[in-house]
Amino acid sequence: MAREYKIEDYRNFGIMAHIDAGKTTTTERVLYYTGKSHKIGEVHDGAATMDWMEQEQERGITITSAATTTFWKGRDGKMHRFNIIDTPGHVDFTIEVERSLRVLDGAIALLDANAGVEPQTETVWRQADKYRVPRMIFCNKMDKIGADFYRSVEMIGSRLGAHAVVMQLPIGAETEFKGVVDLVEMNALVWRDETLGAAWDVVEIPDDLRARAEEYREKMIEAAVEMDETALENYLEGKMPSNDEIRSLIRKGTIAVKFYPMFCGSAFKNKGVQPLLDAVVEYLPSPADVPAIKGVDAKTDAEIERHADDNEPLSMLAFKIMNDPFVGSLTFARIYSGKLTKGISVDNTVKGKKERIGRMLQMHANSRADVEEAFAGDIVALAGLKDTTTGDTLCDPLHPVILERMEFPDPVIQIAIEPKTKNDQEKMGLALHRLAAEDPSFRVKTDEESGQTIISGMGELHLDIIVDRMRREFKVEANVGAPQVAYRETITRSQEQDYTHKKQTGGTGQFARVKILFEPNPESSEFLFESKIVGGAVPKEYIPGVEKGINSVMTSGPFAGFPMIGVKATLIDGAYHDVDSSVLAFEIAGRACFREAAPKLGVQLLEPIMKVEVVTPEDYVGSVIGDL
Repeated sequence: MAREYKIEDYRNFGIMAHIDAGKTTTTERVLYYTGKSHKIGEVHDGAATMDWMEQEQERGITITSAATTTFWKGRDGKMHRFNIIDTPGHVDFTIEVERSLRVLDGAIALLDANAGVEPQTETVWRQADKYRVPRMIFCNKMDKIGADFYRSVEMIGSRLGAHAVVMQLPIGAETEFKGVVDLVEMNALVWRDETLGAAWDVVEIPDDLRARAEEYREKMIEAAVEMDETALENYLEGKMPSNDEIRSLIRKGTIAVKFYPMFCGSAFKNKGVQPLLDAVVEYLPSPADVPAIKGVDAKTDAEIERHADDNEPLSMLAFKIMNDPFVGSLTFARIYSGKLTKGISVDNTVKGKKERIGRMLQMHANSRADVEEAFAGDIVALAGLKDTTTGDTLCDPLHPVILERMEFPDPVIQIAIEPKTKNDQEKMGLALHRLAAEDPSFRVKTDEESGQTIISGMGELHLDIIVDRMRREFKVEANVGAPQVAYRETITRSQEQDYTHKKQTGGTGQFARVKILFEPNPESSEFLFESKIVGGAVPKEYIPGVEKGINSVMTSGPFAGFPMIGVKATLIDGAYHDVDSSVLAFEIAGRACFREAAPKLGVQLLEPIMKVEVVTPEDYVGSVIGDL
């Protein structure tokens, strides 16, 4: 079966922003206007299509990246295929944004017109910079009290250090928001309220906005012509580019990540969404427009490129694992090159394993349609892969390649978890293992000292959701609490201690005398042992026994049973017996010698110290240092 849509007509993009900027609401409108859903789902009703997990619907937030394929007829009259990923805005789910950006060709950054650039906007913007993802900006919530489009434009420059090219101006704001001025066509679009945003009128630009529209159109053209020398020369000679030329130059600058076209609207009030979809077609790249993906030849380690072409060898990246209640484990993969057909075998070059492609699905949030084959540029869900995890490369066995891996941040919070009943112990282990396979920012370990199961993640909300999912999906009830603090003990004073170990029970006895100097060793947390025995007072073969004896008490200090650090012991003298002495006798003597000395060593409890790194804009450095 041949490809239905040309690769040039694909757009793989995500919607990213600070929490509550309206990402899911915007995605719901996109699905409604592209005909994917026949009813608009609302986040506040818990009915959003993309937020399909129970926890998402209850809390009104997005937790996982939902993937959807939909279609849109652009201004050029051609149908375009959109693969959209709706990402979470909450800082605890940063990892979801990171893995979406890794496989997308473009993104729409949403701003709340009232708040402008918010902290998490800066985080996702930095993540997109890392992968050099071309972006457009949509200033949402223009109907909200306090909405200020021009302040948002200014904040993009001051807070993100980015160049926003304004493509639309709002007509009115807050409750008076009616529509937008299109600066390319120089006309105004005013939506009819009674049609759920499906219809609008193209009218003249209101008189009070004309001067401002001229000013911003000029800025837009100046940014556009800088992308092409001929266009720039013509412009400087007073020759204006045509509207089509403006669009193609803005597209060029957007794909080169030189600037970011900016639009406005109100997704909730159904205004401004269709022009945004036209802009996705006009300005965001297709898989063929972005640079070829780089990888390493799995056999020779040489760098190789894979282009977005069906005729190149197959290469794809698994970017998300999800447990589906009906299908089981699903692996989301982005195909970078080649063609994927059901039933073939592929190599997982990261794990060095083979995988067979069984069922292939096209996902719409959490509903699915089976497909027989997929092409370069597609995002597909694969059922039943055994060994593949997030960040693995799957490719043609004859042309092995390892694509650039994703990097995941270390967890920032830990809690201890235990099942409510003994019977659930095994079920809990299995559930945690499954959840950790889905989410690389969630880790599980057993604390060697306390024996507790410790789970760690990106924040309290993140771990709350994990525990909640264990209860709902795996039917495991668990208690959570703060993990036990890993205290340490140390000594603060020096002490010389003489100890003789004698045991006579008929036959061979035990005899060992040691004289040891114990002193603090603040330079090192390791236990340090030294021997200064002269003249054979203690034979060489018995000295390791003394060290072993003292070392064995270091695991459980005399103060509260915590491990000891920063202790130095020097063996300075001793005595032995030709018959009764042994390594064991000296081990017992070493251990007992420390126990006798302990009350005079000033044993102290040490608290753990945390290393904190704070990233803050220059303007706030003073206040942040003050707070710290």
